[in-house]
Amino acid sequence: MLNPKLGLSALLLEVGAWSGPLLQGHSDHALASYLLLHAVACALLALFLLPLLPSERARPRVPALLLIVACSYAVPVAGFLGVVAAALSLHYLGRTHVGTDFESVQLPEFDLHQHRQGNFRHAGLRSFLGNSGAPIQARMRAMVALQYVSGRTASPLLRSVLSDPSEDLRLLAYGMLDSLEKRINLAIDQELTVLQAPQEQSTASAVLESQRRLSDLYWELVYQELVQGDLREHAIRESLRHGEAVLQAQPDNAPLHLRRGRLLHALGHPQDAQAAYEQASRLGLPATRVLPYQAQLCFERGDYTQARALVQALGPWDALPRLRPVIEYWSAP
Repeated sequence: MLNPKLGLSALLLEVGAWSGPLLQGHSDHALASYLLLHAVACALLALFLLPLLPSERARPRVPALLLIVACSYAVPVAGFLGVVAAALSLHYLGRTHVGTDFESVQLPEFDLHQHRQGNFRHAGLRSFLGNSGAPIQARMRAMVALQYVSGRTASPLLRSVLSDPSEDLRLLAYGMLDSLEKRINLAIDQELTVLQAPQEQSTASAVLESQRRLSDLYWELVYQELVQGDLREHAIRESLRHGEAVLQAQPDNAPLHLRRGRLLHALGHPQDAQAAYEQASRLGLPATRVLPYQAQLCFERGDYTQARALVQALGPWDALPRLRPVIEYWSAP
């Protein structure tokens, strides 16, 4: 709070210092008396001016007081008037605008029965999981969230973590991959039990359905990249074997012909794969599902002209976000 008495006392002492001992004599005693009165006047002036300063500039108090005293004491008259002018300028012109404080917002009520959405965005998840500088706990939470992602997307991401420096992350990734594989293998064992049951206990339709499911399950092991090396080749051959058994009873099954083509393609039989793709197309399977694999076969055997023609044939279909860059590349002049 501003105290006018301090300002008036400082002014009177300063005037008295000049009109008293300093003017009455030229001795050292007169100079010492002036300096003492001048120092007291400067101290009182500092105490008077301190409340005029903005609060953010008056802290800490002691250094601010010492600065005012030093400036007014070091330069007689001009320093005294200068600190007064500076204090008034800061008081009226130098106030800083402090932003408003953050408002408190009440947290929403947590719903224990809220359904967790599985179709969340996972863009950039691969780079985040591979970032060894990110916190381990955050990366582990990201890995746990992969259980809500399709196996086709999750499996490659988990495999990329198997070489991570963190042992905890490696163990978690291995456990999640093993869980995915075991779930499919358990379903395969159940279907094999049905398939191997005595003929009098199972009908032909049940056997056919079991073979179709086995082909699907073995294909899932390959599609989700849960098996590698010899196990992958075994899964491909088993899926192909059971799928062909179903095709013997259902020769018009277009999706199975497409899968047969992809399995033969993976085994390195491009001509048989091409025949299977053509059969799937003749049976009415949409071109968007067949042409990409046919174009891949043409590319692998070096027939780039035919590959370009097949990819350009996909141009009229706009709902192909994953193939759109490929179509634009092959459609460029």
